[in-house]
Amino acid sequence: MPEGYIKKGIGGFYYVQCGDELLECKAKGIFRKRGITPVAGDRVTVEVENGGNVIAEIAPRRNVFVRPPIANLDVLFIVASTTQPVPSTLVLDKLTAIAVDKDVQPVLVFTKGDLASTEKLTQAYALSTLPVVIVDHATGGGLEEIKNMIQGKLCAFCGNSGVGKSTLLNALLPDLAQQTGSISQKLGRGRHTTREVEIFEAFGGYVADTPGFASLDTGKACYIPKENLQYAFPEFASYVHECKFTGCAHRAEKGCAVLEALKEGKISRSRYDSYAAMYDEVKDIKDWELR
Repeated sequence: MPEGYIKKGIGGFYYVQCGDELLECKAKGIFRKRGITPVAGDRVTVEVENGGNVIAEIAPRRNVFVRPPIANLDVLFIVASTTQPVPSTLVLDKLTAIAVDKDVQPVLVFTKGDLASTEKLTQAYALSTLPVVIVDHATGGGLEEIKNMIQGKLCAFCGNSGVGKSTLLNALLPDLAQQTGSISQKLGRGRHTTREVEIFEAFGGYVADTPGFASLDTGKACYIPKENLQYAFPEFASYVHECKFTGCAHRAEKGCAVLEALKEGKISRSRYDSYAAMYDEVKDIKDWELR
């Protein structure tokens, strides 16, 4: 049975890339009974049933996102501008935390360095262990670094309107818009006008085209329990097990190694403030409220 990955799904049809062949498939009814919806990025097995191709199996997922619907993401490039619009470190930190919690490598990409200095942003993440790339479209700076990060990975880009995400994608993949239009027309066959997540091969890896992807769903679909939140900030890792009390919330407890590291300048104040704000948002939420 052919194996491949879902390149795109639209109108109940799934287009599976099996080597050099693109197969139009339906999903077996068993997935609906199990409450599973195939999404772009799924690794699947295809078989023939009643003369048509069907997705027979979906391999275990490394992760899955609801909005945008994509599975097995390896890298999330979070695009922010130095100005116009002014970036919010809290929003950036929420996105990086969600990525880390989903076992996705977040990469911060800062644009518009010609309009305002990137120093404040880079300083905020200097202690975070998170990769930071500064893009300069005038010189092409940062583009090769991003291309190297894409190699062998399934990647997506997100960023609010005006931050330069489209400009960045056009610089990286100048043919992407043309490919998207022609392939969508071929695959959609006029059934739908709404663009869906679509995966393209690039730089030895894969880039997911995610129309309208400004940010991850930071609500219930990407909820991080308060107990797990500390692990979504990688720079806390060296300190969380040194806290005096088990289950330390790192908010005001005596003997908290994270607070001590913050006091000693080993953890960024803005990053800690984001953690504290996120903790306060979820501290009173019960698991049953999310079901």
